[in-house]
Amino acid sequence: MILIDIIKDHITYGQQIFKLAKADLIKTYRGAALGWSWAIIKPAVTIFVYWFAFEIGLRAGKEVNGFPFFLWMIAGLIPWFYMSDMLTSGTDTIRKYSYLVTKMKFPISTIPTFVSISKFAVNLILIAIMILIFVFMGHAPNIYIIQLPFYLLLMFIFFTIWSLFSSLLSSMSKDFGNLVKAMVTAVFWLSGIIWNPATIKIGWLKTILNLNPVTFLTNGVRNCFTNNVWFFEEPKRLLYFTIITIILLVLTIWTYKKLRKEIPDVLI
Repeated sequence: MILIDIIKDHITYGQQIFKLAKADLIKTYRGAALGWSWAIIKPAVTIFVYWFAFEIGLRAGKEVNGFPFFLWMIAGLIPWFYMSDMLTSGTDTIRKYSYLVTKMKFPISTIPTFVSISKFAVNLILIAIMILIFVFMGHAPNIYIIQLPFYLLLMFIFFTIWSLFSSLLSSMSKDFGNLVKAMVTAVFWLSGIIWNPATIKIGWLKTILNLNPVTFLTNGVRNCFTNNVWFFEEPKRLLYFTIITIILLVLTIWTYKKLRKEIPDVLI
């Protein structure tokens, strides 16, 4: 089975995957005067812009579930930084590291994985900083935070699978990669990252939102910090997400089976 082959590749090349993830991190910030500081500066600027626009400009930054709008907002924005990275740069992973395929015969299926690990490591740092911000502002996380690793694991698994699927297609056609990048802004605004999906009163629209993996994962992280909801209290949302993840996995395996032998020739 293709899935078993992919798992075997990850086990066999496990050490190399983590070394390449470290190299990808270093490569991302190498050459910049501020170096690793950009991993924090860039998200901080984005957060400030949205906070200023909604709370100062539009005066729409009302408390949510008893939490200041700023805290509610960063609980959704920070996981989004990882998700948006995987939607954009994750789609270009095989093209970016084409030399691993054409010159070293490195397993294609493992390339998106080490890039995902690289992006995820940065996001873990941002989440740690977010926890400190919550504590500093007098809203220290409670017992619900113990489910945070569960949601982070789901996020990592889903977007690693997505990265393999999208980078396979993008390797065959740059148009697919451009289409994904063009859709990122739409995904951001339609996923309830800086507005509360709970305010939606239209039933069918709320159902569609619940089918959106980005909405589910964003809401999941907020369940740990501001919503105070256990994952098993929303079984339908978890079921929807699981079904979509399985469908994506099946599509990825099928795509990998069809394209893995053609990609080295296309990338030369």
